[in-house]
Amino acid sequence: MNSPITLDALKVLDAIERKKSFAAAADELFRVPSAVSYTVNKLEEDLGVELFDRSKRKAQLTPVGTMLIDQGRLILKATDELTRLAQQSANGWEAELRICIDSILLFKPIYALIAQFQQEYPWINIRVTEEVLGGTWDSLIADSTDLIIGATGESHNRDFNVQSLGEIDFVFAVAKDHPLVDEPVPISDRAIKQYSSIVVADSSRGLPSRSEGLLDGQSRITVPTVQKKIEAHLLGVGIGFLPVHRIQDELESGELVSLQLASYESRTNQLIMAWNKDNQGKALAWFIEKIQAISDKLI
Repeated sequence: MNSPITLDALKVLDAIERKKSFAAAADELFRVPSAVSYTVNKLEEDLGVELFDRSKRKAQLTPVGTMLIDQGRLILKATDELTRLAQQSANGWEAELRICIDSILLFKPIYALIAQFQQEYPWINIRVTEEVLGGTWDSLIADSTDLIIGATGESHNRDFNVQSLGEIDFVFAVAKDHPLVDEPVPISDRAIKQYSSIVVADSSRGLPSRSEGLLDGQSRITVPTVQKKIEAHLLGVGIGFLPVHRIQDELESGELVSLQLASYESRTNQLIMAWNKDNQGKALAWFIEKIQAISDKLI
């Protein structure tokens, strides 16, 4: 069934309500008043309802007319948004860009880029998610994100473009009042295995889970993010390796203490940014370029 409520009729009603006059609405719409009146009369006739109370000097809506305009404006807004989306899509701009940030990174520099992007392109939505270890790659493989930032390891997928963001260093760190602080250095495996290791849960759903820095037989406490791991270290709940760039302030203040271990060499990880080769979106290209320029601030 064809509805008598057309976009043109909704635009006429919207103009009348805002201008409080059929004549003023006609001026705004560049029409003669009789054409505006005809549109309203025809709509009332087709619907079988009165939209305006004609006993008043000014154009005053009936309750049904108020409801129709309130809902009609939502339709007009959605139509405008759909038109803009169609135009920006034709010009190579995405309706939404999905960014997955690995838990190991500092988010603030990326948020600053998002704020800059929104100033320039406020009509494009940004969706930010956080994953851990294999979960970051998993999100790209599953096509639930367009750009991953801070991934580690190899993608094993030739469909992805991969860009290095640099290396991060790890140190074995414990709270300032942890018993290991009083152990002779380098700290032995025997001493380490007395305490639980704080590990971050791999959020991967499709790839094999990964864990790092564990000794055989050592108990573990699993937490959801790197930030939660740092908090657990500070409380003395457990021990383990932490990325240096995330705990600089705590190391300088002495809240965390870096310890030398007997059986571990220094640890580094290569951080990666990756995206699907087929994705030619302009928003994606904007972020790739900007993130490359600030990669040193991420770590």
